[in-house]
Amino acid sequence: MAEAQLHVRQVRSAIGAKPKHRGTLRALGLGRIGRTKVLPDRPEIRGMVARVTHLVEVSSDGAGTPPPPAPARLSAKAKAATKAEAATKAKAETKAKAETATKANAGTEDNAGTEDKAGTEVKAPPETEGEPK
Repeated sequence: MAEAQLHVRQVRSAIGAKPKHRGTLRALGLGRIGRTKVLPDRPEIRGMVARVTHLVEVSSDGAGTPPPPAPARLSAKAKAATKAEAATKAKAETKAKAETATKANAGTEDNAGTEDKAGTEVKAPPETEGEPK
């Protein structure tokens, strides 16, 4: 039985692409927009194609598994929303930790007033018995 084939066509320029991506295009036998190569459908070829899906178009000859799907990409708005959501979650976790620490320290009376504004421990002067200086 004949081995399945992938038809790989370069649709975007490699100018401005990462050097590894340009090297991958070269390894696939591409180098100019519009060039098409028929390559064997093997895992190593699929891996190379997966690295440069934004530069190439892939189709199979129908005698095997379909070409790998393009990776899902987030829009700029979706990325910003995800970052904002992560920041809000981090702030909430930090606030919860601070409240827990405050509650834990509030019950101890001997710690009251022993820290300055910077958070460093301040020692009280030793109490002396007897006559004042």
